[in-house]
Amino acid sequence: MATIRPSLAFAAEGRLMEISVRRSDPLDVACDALVVPLLKSDRVPRVLRALDTALDGLIGNYLAAGDLSGKAEEVLSVPTRGIEAARVIFVGLGPDKEIDAEGLRRAAGRAVGALAKAKAERAAFLVPSLRRVAAPRVGQALSEGLALGSYRFDKYKTIDESPPELASCELIPLDERQAADVRKGTRVGQIIGESTNFARDLSNEPGSVHTPAWLAQQARNLGRELALRVSVLAEAELRKEKMGAILAVGRGSAHPPRLIVLEYGQKTASRSRPNIALVGKGITFDSGGISIKPAAAMDEMKHDMSGGAAVLGAMRAIALLKLPLRVVGIVAAAQNMPDGEAYLPGDVVTSASGKTIEILNTDAEGRVVLADALHYASRFKPTAVIDLATLTGACVIALGSECCGVMGNDEKLIGKLRSAGDRSHERAWPLPLWDEHRKQVKGTVGDVKNTAGRHAGTSTAGAFLSYFVDDTPWVHLDIAGTAWTNKDQAYCVRGATGFGVRLLLELLREWK
Repeated sequence: MATIRPSLAFAAEGRLMEISVRRSDPLDVACDALVVPLLKSDRVPRVLRALDTALDGLIGNYLAAGDLSGKAEEVLSVPTRGIEAARVIFVGLGPDKEIDAEGLRRAAGRAVGALAKAKAERAAFLVPSLRRVAAPRVGQALSEGLALGSYRFDKYKTIDESPPELASCELIPLDERQAADVRKGTRVGQIIGESTNFARDLSNEPGSVHTPAWLAQQARNLGRELALRVSVLAEAELRKEKMGAILAVGRGSAHPPRLIVLEYGQKTASRSRPNIALVGKGITFDSGGISIKPAAAMDEMKHDMSGGAAVLGAMRAIALLKLPLRVVGIVAAAQNMPDGEAYLPGDVVTSASGKTIEILNTDAEGRVVLADALHYASRFKPTAVIDLATLTGACVIALGSECCGVMGNDEKLIGKLRSAGDRSHERAWPLPLWDEHRKQVKGTVGDVKNTAGRHAGTSTAGAFLSYFVDDTPWVHLDIAGTAWTNKDQAYCVRGATGFGVRLLLELLREWK
């Protein structure tokens, strides 16, 4: 039996489940609940006949009665006799020809919900052998679903209404020949799932807690535990670097801005070796500034740093997986507040690149801080730059919460991100970024203006950013619709989603 040990405590005192891969007879596994995934069928699968016999024909009886069919995300939880597990939880996978990694991820998430209702602390999960999903992907998807589905953010609750935590789950391959591959995938999936939860923890904190300085400290903690090089530019350093854009946005807050830089891999990486810059918007609370937002749902603006949280989560996973890349993570962290010192509509600020920005709306602040962050990324001579930002409400209107918007200056890189998004189910849909959009953001009294109005708002925001990148392949991900959710989903409770961590890791693990 190999155990994948939990590693690196979360910023918000999160819990880490122990996941192990074990070769064992399912009948002999002593646990609170045994999770049995079922493909859609009207008969007992051959690999489950011994279990069905030990359960006195329970599976066959439920199938015959129509109480169980194996349809996708179907869940049936029943107490047992005749085996060591106290309860069996059946989880439907759907038809064999349709099952994919996302279906497995969702099934694991649904199973976690049923385990919580059963108050299970120790569980076992039978790992199916599938034609359409390779064994490493099966292990990865299941462990991701377990980690993501068991996430809670309850550190501020004083009334304990939660069920016991799922402390451990053993994955038991039904085909023992696949155990090594399942184990390999399980390790990857747990690291990525935990790193996504790390990003969720950061984003779910109240805005008065996760200030720019606090976020910088979390980056330092990562650096100490994972041997990442971390540097933080505070006000004096930002002024020295002439970062007038991020300084302007943070001017109205009692919590000054920070530029957070994490480096993984060798500094001497040659141009022939992948050298990726990840840039995240880290507006730790967005009131809109002088162009203040309506009160309704303003509490959600603590999530306006979700791009930065995703970069930190991705850097965590990159380091733990020891990817053969050079990666720099940059987070532009600021709080946008309407203090007497706040920047004003009509102001002209000078960015670190020397380009001047005409401020028409102080609530279009994310692109302003990213102007300095993107320019700063160029000093690392990256072979590709990817930024993530909860940038525009227009993207939510255009694409809803099912995918993020993607645009940039390199169609090959956009294609890679789209493919990685499809595989990770953190999908990205292309939006145009044309010369016409760049013309729309040209300024009147400054070089560029920070808003061009409502029409094509996502594309013009991307066009603004394009002025602060050079010819390096660059892609912008607008995650405004995907960074948090207001409803519980299969493996994601209400609150921050950590969107972008799994997408970036899927891309970087396959980077060529």
